[in-house]
Amino acid sequence: MTRAEAVASEIRRRIETGSLVAGAKLPSIRKAAEQFDVSKNTIVDAYDRLVSAGIALSRPGAGFTVAERRRQKPSERPLHVAEAVDIASLLSAQLEESFSIRVGDGRPPASWMEESEVRRHLGLLGRNQRSSSDGYGSAMGLPALRERLAFDLMEREVQATPEQILLTFGANHALDLIIRRFLVAGDTVLVDDPGYYPLFAKLKLAQIRMVGVTRTPTGPDPEDLAGKAERERPKLFFTQSLAHNPTGSSTNLPTAHSILTIAARCDMLVVEDDPFIDLPTVRGVGLAALDQLQNVICVRTFAKTLSASLRCGYIAARPDLIASLAELKMLTTVNSSGHIERLIHGLISEGHYRRHLKRLGQRVRQATETVVPRLQKTGMKLFAEPTGGYYVYLELPDHVDDIALAREGAREGIFIAPGTVFSPERRPTKAGIRVNIAWASDPKFFDFLRRATTGGASQGS
Repeated sequence: MTRAEAVASEIRRRIETGSLVAGAKLPSIRKAAEQFDVSKNTIVDAYDRLVSAGIALSRPGAGFTVAERRRQKPSERPLHVAEAVDIASLLSAQLEESFSIRVGDGRPPASWMEESEVRRHLGLLGRNQRSSSDGYGSAMGLPALRERLAFDLMEREVQATPEQILLTFGANHALDLIIRRFLVAGDTVLVDDPGYYPLFAKLKLAQIRMVGVTRTPTGPDPEDLAGKAERERPKLFFTQSLAHNPTGSSTNLPTAHSILTIAARCDMLVVEDDPFIDLPTVRGVGLAALDQLQNVICVRTFAKTLSASLRCGYIAARPDLIASLAELKMLTTVNSSGHIERLIHGLISEGHYRRHLKRLGQRVRQATETVVPRLQKTGMKLFAEPTGGYYVYLELPDHVDDIALAREGAREGIFIAPGTVFSPERRPTKAGIRVNIAWASDPKFFDFLRRATTGGASQGS
């Protein structure tokens, strides 16, 4: 964190805790520089950040004042979203199937596409599709698949209806919708540290301030979470409960209860992104079943268990939150792929997916039994015992730099995932690497690891 970011963070904290109220005048640039023991340029940079985030106002000749910021309730639709939905009202009408005469529609009739190449190559999958299946469809996604996913959630003791499920183009699309819906530039969120780096990139792109919550072998550190939630007053906490990426750890029951208690106390929504929840090998406690989708928004995907090429996932949440996310999906992508959703629904309903998961689970067990003992024999420590997912996190000796190790591995054709990229501040507590057990059985990797950690990739190399 730069000095300007630190100053802006402290002023933000004072505003959130009520030490500085709306309309209050901020110290002059000279006085602030003295108070924080920094240069005037640093204060100017800090104040500019607060203005850009809508936290402070700048008036010529009057200096800087605290802006009026009402904390928006999750169920409220932001004004700019309401205006955008109004502009796109014609598109919304096109997605409705209740019109018998559609002279205002922007598409040709579905019957014109009945013999399309897409339908022909879908084979058996396409034979029994209703005639409107080539149209856009509802922004919510294929009803049959949403019904099936609601049933699957109920099997996991999560009471959900199809109206609480929004289909997406995978988990990354889901996270993007959530960020757009609930956050504006300058907002603060909490994230796992280490955590999912593509999420960090999305948050950075949206100019959202990230604060890392220390990850432990049993989930997010409750004490660290409580302190940062109370101090930062974040809108969201992004976490992975099961087979966490990158550490492979899972949240246990006491930690899960603590997370939900803190979230309720601090008026904070929890976004639980669990791409490995379908794996039969995964152990741990998810938040959704404990919370019943009151303060938890679930993000799921088939990319890690079925195919990364089948871009399909979903969000499960309260009906009011799903409705607002569906509006945003309509504005940004219109809908998701009905053909892909039908394909996945067929795989699930005909039992193919369940059989595939059983085989996948056997592969995970075999790879874990092969790779983990070999990693342990290196003398290096695993962050956590495997919990049934693809990843383990290997902590490196103090003299080894993980970025240097990754560069050295690349020169030998070995892809290394350094722990630094999984830290929101790019400053991991301890250097390490994420190891995917599916790829780690090659003797060349262990030979490289032995050579590199006994003097090759040292600090500063």
